[in-house]
Amino acid sequence: MNTVLMVIHLFVAAGLIAVVLLQSGRSAGISGAIAGAGETLFGRKKGLDEFFGKVTTYLAVAFMVLSIFIAILI
Repeated sequence: MNTVLMVIHLFVAAGLIAVVLLQSGRSAGISGAIAGAGETLFGRKKGLDEFFGKVTTYLAVAFMVLSIFIAILI
């Protein structure tokens, strides 16, 4: 049982890392504010960014739950 949970945890962690790396970066500062306004006005990859955001949330929750569950079992 522990081995199966550890393997699932490994896949969730790898998936979380991959999804975070695939997301587009957020610009900071005044130039980012100006560019960010233009990107929302003209619609730059909004659907894909929203999808990666949702997948990141689900994988992060799964990672935390698995981490706590594995800690309790061991």
